[in-house]
Amino acid sequence: MIKPPKKWLIRGGIVVAGIIVVIILWQLLQPAGLPEGIVSGNGRIEAVEIDVSAKSPGRIRDILADEGQLVRAGQIVAHMDVDVLQAQRSEAEAQLAEAQNAVLMAQTGISQRQSERAAVQASVRQREAELNAARRRFSRSETLAREGATAVQDRDDDQAQVESATATLEAARAQLASADSAIATARSQVIGARSRVDASRATIKRIEADITDGDLRAPRAGRIQFRVAQPGEVVAGGGRVLNLVDLSDVYMTFFLPETAAGRVGMGSEVRIVLDAAPDYVIPAKISFVSDVAQFTPKTVETESERQKLMFRVKARIDPMLLRKNIAHVKTGLPGMAYVRIDPTAQWPAKLSRIFRE
Repeated sequence: MIKPPKKWLIRGGIVVAGIIVVIILWQLLQPAGLPEGIVSGNGRIEAVEIDVSAKSPGRIRDILADEGQLVRAGQIVAHMDVDVLQAQRSEAEAQLAEAQNAVLMAQTGISQRQSERAAVQASVRQREAELNAARRRFSRSETLAREGATAVQDRDDDQAQVESATATLEAARAQLASADSAIATARSQVIGARSRVDASRATIKRIEADITDGDLRAPRAGRIQFRVAQPGEVVAGGGRVLNLVDLSDVYMTFFLPETAAGRVGMGSEVRIVLDAAPDYVIPAKISFVSDVAQFTPKTVETESERQKLMFRVKARIDPMLLRKNIAHVKTGLPGMAYVRIDPTAQWPAKLSRIFRE
């Protein structure tokens, strides 16, 4: 009678078979060796992140964009509470009206002072005529008094009239100077009132600009990544409300050893293959090469353990291609970047057909 095999033998055989299958699959899935002049590095898709922030402190009234939503450049994505600013604008408008009324009153004051000056100037001319007449009478009285043809008292009376007319003229001239000073004061009041008008208008413009800034707009087209704050919360000046990624500025960051990084030039051709879409070869170009080496990050795979120092490299994807496929662009996806460091090197077949739609 044949005894059934023991359970541990069956389980051991299944484990060994599984290991053999994994090894075979791993070997089959390993990429073929790259030709001379092409190097590779693993990395992740990244994009420029932009914060939508409140310019002034205040309370968030509402948020119009949801996480993951595509937004246009200039699109309103949130509103700040601007009730206080609107009240300040009403106050500034009242101050503007008051200043404009002050300008009118000051201009009326100038006209009144000019009329008063004209009256005083006429009085001055009258007093000058009276003084001239008094001087002529005194001159005749003095001549006649010397000849004995008139009484000395008459001469003295005429002399007193000259002195009185002189004093009256001086008083009139003082009034004319006072009128000129009053006109200058009225003109300065007009200038001051106009300055207050300009200041009130500037205040209104500033408040209106703050009210406009209460409509938070997306500075660029992109996708809302997450909400930093929620409606009803109070944020400080510059406080973040939303975070978005600019899907027209997408790149992959990866690392290359010094032997390869030294041969990478700005604008060098790059082909990116994402783990999530291995059938699509995405064209890109080198946009950044670090000039300082760093220790190899743990997430970077290298062919040799001796490659301890690596150079950070960025490959920027064509913005036109991104705009055509903006609804499908996602960040954080891992993949491989293949860089042609020799312009004469030929791309292997698996990287020759790039995605252009």
